[in-house]
Amino acid sequence: AAGEAQCLSYTGCNFLRQRLVLATLSGRPLKIRKIRSKEEDPGLRDFEASFIRLIDKVTNGSRIEINQTGTTLYYQPGLLYGGSLEHDCSPSRSIGYYLESLLCLAPFMKHPLKIVLRGVTNDQVDPSVDVLKATALPLLKKFGIDGESLEIKINRRGMPPKGGGEILFTCPVRKILQPVQFTDPGKIKRIRGTAYSVRVSPQMANRMVESARGILNKFLPDIYIYTDHMKGVSSGKSPGFGMCLTAETINGTILSAELASNPQGQGAAVLPEELGQNCAKLLLEEVYR
Repeated sequence: AAGEAQCLSYTGCNFLRQRLVLATLSGRPLKIRKIRSKEEDPGLRDFEASFIRLIDKVTNGSRIEINQTGTTLYYQPGLLYGGSLEHDCSPSRSIGYYLESLLCLAPFMKHPLKIVLRGVTNDQVDPSVDVLKATALPLLKKFGIDGESLEIKINRRGMPPKGGGEILFTCPVRKILQPVQFTDPGKIKRIRGTAYSVRVSPQMANRMVESARGILNKFLPDIYIYTDHMKGVSSGKSPGFGMCLTAETINGTILSAELASNPQGQGAAVLPEELGQNCAKLLLEEVYR
């Protein structure tokens, strides 16, 4: 009965990841009811079910109960265990959807986490693996989580709808985080980026870089955008291209912007020139804010 009283109760599918992550870190059981109960297709989506399976993998002794329609979820967290794992993410959301939550949990595992995630690496919905690598890792370092074993490595790229990408995420264990005072963003000193293309002409990446530079060069001279063209097995199962730009300040703040082409068979074809320009504008918008 004491356990029942401590059980947190929520309704709806909002903030599902955040609720599960915080319940895991605080060790409190939770129950979520009425998950999309009014919709024609009620219950948890496949990417949410995949996320719950991932949480189950990184913990030890978690109890998860889902009713038949998938509209009610009960979760009693176990211990964060970690170790070497693999997980196939649902292709309807990108790996970034799963990785964001893993970044919150990884430092508090019992064993250092080393996990291979497979699925879509870059899409138009979630932060891509490139952006998380460029922005989230330096942020974790400020909290004292560092070392050679903190790494996101892209083995293969996978574009929607079929995915086929693969990344390796490793993180050391830190029981205590350093407190951080981080209030002054500072002035921009340089811009870096990656233009990637898979299963399309390698020229696409160069065209994106040229059009992005055309805009960014007016802002500052120190710009370097890598082109990343993956061939064969490393290129996943669907064609596509995109760009991820980051602006770094003198204080080590990192601002990012990214764009990806429309998935195969969905929406109009995007010109690489347009995508490069729009991505540069997004980054400048971010700096302006």
